[in-house]
Amino acid sequence: MSYNFSDKIAFVTGGTRGIGKSITEKLLEYNATVIIAYSTSQKDADTMCRMAGAEGKKLYALKCNVADPSEVKAAFDYLEKEFGRLDFLVNNAGITKDGLVLRMNDVQWQEVINTDLNGVFYCTRSALKLMLKQKYGRVVNISSVVGMMGNAGQANYAAAKAGVIGFSKSVAREMGSRNILINVVAPGYIETDMVSGIPETMKSRMLETIPLGRYGNTYDVANVVCFLLSDNAGYINGSVIDVNGGMY
Repeated sequence: MSYNFSDKIAFVTGGTRGIGKSITEKLLEYNATVIIAYSTSQKDADTMCRMAGAEGKKLYALKCNVADPSEVKAAFDYLEKEFGRLDFLVNNAGITKDGLVLRMNDVQWQEVINTDLNGVFYCTRSALKLMLKQKYGRVVNISSVVGMMGNAGQANYAAAKAGVIGFSKSVAREMGSRNILINVVAPGYIETDMVSGIPETMKSRMLETIPLGRYGNTYDVANVVCFLLSDNAGYINGSVIDVNGGMY
């Protein structure tokens, strides 16, 4: 399926790696103007912008730690000044700091909550101010299967991702009458750097829980995100779309 996003401005957090990078690539393929936010990977961001420019695509990068409300405000002030509008927001940035809850320290807990949940709030709040002016907007928040089923050693991550779902459903109720739709994509085990670092014995056990018998790839997620951003999903609001191969 193909879309025409040539008149759309999109902001993707965590847009330089993994799922975020594939979402960015798909949006560019459909001719959107895309701004990616990165926290530490400036080299990756610069490379992506250079390659996109060589292909005639419009890609820009902003350094923005989504866990810092002042940096988020500065990023959206820049978006408003440079582009005048924002059509799509994809809250994808996330981190993990795994550990059993009895051994988890305050820093491990708070850093994940700050990035994976608070960051979604900060970015969505700022985006809505722009979207309300134009009476149009689409927000897709990336949660996780872990936010629904839990996972030993990831209480902080599960709490944050479950919070993203509750947050999104609430904001969908607030914004639906303004033609601003808020939805969630909840990936399962996707082939990313995070999964590649898992021991092979654990990977085998994980695969046994997936009826399709394979990990997802990042474009499995990106394709669903682009659908939710498109006019074809104009009556989907406050929904959680699972992309997990049937594991939950």
